[in-house]
Amino acid sequence: MKEWFFKHPNALKFFINVYPPLFFSGIKVVSIDPDFRRCRVKLKNWPGTRNANGTQFGGSLFSMSDSMFGTMLLAILGMDKYYVWDKKSKIVFKSPGIGAVYLECQISDQLIEEIVENTKNGDKYFPTVIGTVHDKRGNQVATVERTLYVRLKPEYREQTVQLNNNANNSPVHSTSQVRENV
Repeated sequence: MKEWFFKHPNALKFFINVYPPLFFSGIKVVSIDPDFRRCRVKLKNWPGTRNANGTQFGGSLFSMSDSMFGTMLLAILGMDKYYVWDKKSKIVFKSPGIGAVYLECQISDQLIEEIVENTKNGDKYFPTVIGTVHDKRGNQVATVERTLYVRLKPEYREQTVQLNNNANNSPVHSTSQVRENV
């Protein structure tokens, strides 16, 4: 069932928008491209997201990016083939977030190529993606940097395994799919 959402951007957008941790935090996916390469997220301006100064709470700004890049990558790469998790993240505040704010997320073709190349043998890869948060006037509020964990699932990994040929004691190389811990 989950895989189905990753093939239908509007269905995934709807699911994310009604997902309780995001819905009750005032976070809404405004748009997502059919190829999942770009996404725009909105943080509503309501009392539950404002701090004592009347500006958007920093934790709410940070939550906007939680899972967005990972979800986009799962949709692009295939959740049946890859593990994608957040590894670490940071936010740099540039100016107070007054009113509704927006996060722009983008996954480049170059990043996808790097991930595929660096994970094809089962290696872990830790790409960093950056999103920008801005207000409705276009003023930058924050930048969010997320380092992701990406790895090809065991059943899709190809590894060269050295087998011992007992007849002449020379190594034989074969390509096999090897299961190992994530």
